[in-house]
Order: sequence, then C-alpha cells, then structure tokens
Amino acid sequence: MSMDLSQAHAPIGQFLKQPQDKDEWGKFQLTEEQITAFHAQGYLAGVQVLDDRQVEILCSELAGLMKKSHPANHLFHEYHSNESKDPGAVLFHALGAWRTEPGFHDVLWSPAFLVPASQLLGGPVRFWHDQLFCKPAHHGGVVAWHQDYSYWTRTEPMSHLTCWIALDDSDRNNGCLYYIPGSHRWRLLPVTGLTGNMDEIMTVLSPEQKEAFRPVPIELKRGQCTFHHPLMVHGSYANRSERQRRATLINAFRDGVRSAADEALLAGVPSIPRGEKMEGQFFPLLFDPSTARQ
Repeated sequence: MSMDLSQAHAPIGQFLKQPQDKDEWGKFQLTEEQITAFHAQGYLAGVQVLDDRQVEILCSELAGLMKKSHPANHLFHEYHSNESKDPGAVLFHALGAWRTEPGFHDVLWSPAFLVPASQLLGGPVRFWHDQLFCKPAHHGGVVAWHQDYSYWTRTEPMSHLTCWIALDDSDRNNGCLYYIPGSHRWRLLPVTGLTGNMDEIMTVLSPEQKEAFRPVPIELKRGQCTFHHPLMVHGSYANRSERQRRATLINAFRDGVRSAADEALLAGVPSIPRGEKMEGQFFPLLFDPSTARQ
C-alpha cells in the first residue's frame, strides 16, 4: 500500500528549487499588462512553469499512474481510464495525482505557478484539487465546452483559478485547449456534460452568447501553462494526430473559500460542514504572499 502524500504539506523531493530571496521570487511575477489581460479576456496563456527535466519526471510518473495496477490507484478521488462517451475514442481523466507520486505532489509548490496564482487571485493560494487529462494519438476524445465552477458550486464564494499545464506540445492538431474570450463575464451556465457532444452547450446559450461564441486555440509548448477564470467557457477537440496530448491541471482558490455542502467535497475526503472554511489535510495552504520571502 502506497503512502498518501496528502499528509505532506511541503515539497518532499528534488523536483523543485525554492527561491531564496526577494529577487528570486520576483522572477516569477506577472506584469501589470499580463494581469490586465487576464481580467479582460478571462485567461492568460504561455506562462512557463516547468523545465524539461520536470516535465520528464511527471511524464514518467504519469506512465505508471495510467496503469490500473499502480499501487497508489486507490488514492485517486476519481479515476477514469476512458471517460469518453465516443466508443471510438479514449480520454484518460483522473483527480488526485498529488497524493500518489512525489513529482505530482511537489509541482503544487512550484513558485512559477504560485506567484502568478496569488497575483490573479489577489491573496493567499489554497489547493482545491488536481486533474490529469490525456488524449492518445489517433483516437483521443474531446473535452466538451464547460465552465469549471459549474462543477464546483459546493464551494463558495467563487474565488477559484485553474492552471492548465501542457506535458506535450499542444496545438490544434492534437487536441489543444480552446477558450471563448470574455465568457468569464457570463452567468453560471447549466452543466451539459464533460465528454460528450461538443455542441451541447449551444442549448443553454442566449442569442447574444451564441454570437460571441468564437473559439480561440491555446497552443502551448510542453512546460507552459494557461491560467483561466472559473467561469471561462473552454473545451478541446479530438486528437487525430500522430502525437499524444497530456496535461496536468492545478485547481486552486483564494484562502477563505468555504464549504457549501454537508456531503463530501471529493470522494474519499471527510466532509467539511456547510459554511466552514476549506482547509485541512486535503486542502493545504500553498502560498501566502504576506509571509513568503519576497
């Protein structure tokens, strides 16, 4: 039985080198122009968060995690070797990798993620959950258009942020992420499914939203990330290319977000009573800019 790494609320291996002084922390700060662009468009793409060595570590760990025989498989909150609703496609999707392997655990404390996340959230960063999305070559499945917060209404207020990290070069050919710029200013939409019909979302859009529905591809090099707002409408098309497309996501929120449900917030996690602050073993505080050495 593998150790549950959620018990460790600090890096445990050699995956990262933490900044040692104000100047080193400052290298990871976003510019005012980048922050303004995020709030205007609902996303910020092309931020480098991992180097080649770190990507290789995660890809090596991922290869093991994608096997159902992995000894830490039971630690995942969700594990779908194929969540695609298309019988001719495959979409691997799992939540909880940080509990299973040291690289996926330590990446949560990457300063290249935490400093921008704190700037975009406007305060201390607390962990929500991670995700893996993997599309094999030739028959990789879609991730249908959706808003992340539509799946997260069991937490409030809506002070959340997603960091989508490419583990392969991601482009239009192999199923990259797409955004609808400005859709973060729309209302919360009804859930229309995560892995089914890409066009299902059209059934819940107003005429004005349909007119503004102009997808923009987010092409990234491996190790780069894109940050997006919890109401940003996003999705990705099938991978019919010769290359796989793997990604890991870190979902976070500003410290102070509360439980909005009395039932368990994630499978295998003790419930937090409605109205109480999200914290504890599974929701660690990752970064507080007021106490960090900046």
